[in-house]
Amino acid sequence: MRDSTDYQTKKQALRRWLTVYGRNPVEACLQDAQLRPKVLHLADSNQKSDKLDRLIALAEKRGCDVRFHDRDALARISKNKKQDQGVALDVECQAFNDLSVFLQSTSEETCRLILLDRVTNPQNLGMILRSTTAAGITGVIVPERGCAPLGPLVAKASAGTLFHAPVLRCTSSSEALDALLGLGFTCYTLSSHTESNFFEEHIPAKAVFVLGNESEGVAPDIASRCQAKVRIPMHNGVESLNVAITAALIAYYLDR
Repeated sequence: MRDSTDYQTKKQALRRWLTVYGRNPVEACLQDAQLRPKVLHLADSNQKSDKLDRLIALAEKRGCDVRFHDRDALARISKNKKQDQGVALDVECQAFNDLSVFLQSTSEETCRLILLDRVTNPQNLGMILRSTTAAGITGVIVPERGCAPLGPLVAKASAGTLFHAPVLRCTSSSEALDALLGLGFTCYTLSSHTESNFFEEHIPAKAVFVLGNESEGVAPDIASRCQAKVRIPMHNGVESLNVAITAALIAYYLDR
């Protein structure tokens, strides 16, 4: 039991971490005072350069460990040998949290969340995090299973907002929905076939909006467990909106 508890605690803590690769993205993270760089990983085959010297100096200034690896080991850390440029950085994002820890610790009476279900396009995910963070959404739940990985492509699409976004991490959409329903959240999906207008709906204090895959929408098993459907009214024959635009509309309306 003790080992299981320790494992869960470690897993929850690691959900605040991201591994960033590439020399320019790593340098930007090392210069960001709001981030907590933990370990700078370098390939021992890197040729000496002013850029690498600058990265090492920044890491040491931030109290960040510097570790050297053979090229294959560095690739296992970055998970992108073709583009990592022999550099990776483990960084702790203070705005990130484990969903279960967040739900146990939050004392806010009003808690509005967005749950992403199989949003696989990194550009969409980045734009979602940028707009919802700007709107002040309480949290965006990004499951590890099914969604685009939180990495450089998402960071680029978010214009760097990723590292400061209120990301809540969990294993799957189903796991998230179990936890939210158990705590009395009203779970919404969007549908063009319902009469309930989102902009006229009374949204309860605890609510979550589930946004689905770019082409297939919310998975049927997830949609069937949500209690309510709302529509965003559209005109001139438009049938649907991009998922990132939908997330922005929801977040800003909830912040009104």
